[in-house]
Amino acid sequence: MKHGHIFSAIMKNQLSIRSYSTKPARHSHHFNQLVLPIRGVINICVGDFNGKVAPSECVVVKANEVHMFTAQTEARFVVVDMENLPPNILSSHCIVFMINASLRSYLTFIENQLENKVNVQLEQAMFDMFGLLLAEQPLLPKVDTRLGMAISVIEQNIDEQLSIKCLAESACLSETQFKKLFKQQMGMTVMTFITKRRMEKAEALLTHTDYPLQIIGEKVGYKALSAFSRKFSQYFGLSPTRFKK
Repeated sequence: MKHGHIFSAIMKNQLSIRSYSTKPARHSHHFNQLVLPIRGVINICVGDFNGKVAPSECVVVKANEVHMFTAQTEARFVVVDMENLPPNILSSHCIVFMINASLRSYLTFIENQLENKVNVQLEQAMFDMFGLLLAEQPLLPKVDTRLGMAISVIEQNIDEQLSIKCLAESACLSETQFKKLFKQQMGMTVMTFITKRRMEKAEALLTHTDYPLQIIGEKVGYKALSAFSRKFSQYFGLSPTRFKK
């Protein structure tokens, strides 16, 4: 036990893959810690939050903050010990937030790398990259799990025609309930959220790839190039052709 305390006292700025006990464990540590489920959920009590944190979410435990948690033994989590939090996290009162698609994908890489090889230089680079991705998180609050299902459908099918009816069904809500709950929790309408996601992806594709505009439009849900160009121009204030130049 003594050695464990010494180890935790010097431990900082590292990534690891962990499981947790089904028995409640209450403690604190002098460094900040982020827990990101990759399989299963963690039940955690920290600050004014007491509930479940699931895949696609992150819970922030700030330095010296007493917390208690349990999880099923088969659940797995990326755990990040950080000496310093990026400004967006440090200044926020958001304890649990949704993570974006880029960070979710990166967690898969982290898990594969850490479970297969030890490479100190690469691990440092991975930690630095995690910090950069964390710093750009929009800190969307934890949402109703039913909305979480619908948001996953949106992000996984951004190239398809997405109707309120189908999204409401994925959330097991009526269309009226779904639209009202989405606006309340996300601060924007469903269609505004979809357009935002589509335009962000279109911007990235225009910047980082040489796909023709027709293909880019199709990848973000617009079968007609004219419809894509019109929406992109409205959103960014210039046409995709001018943007690409």
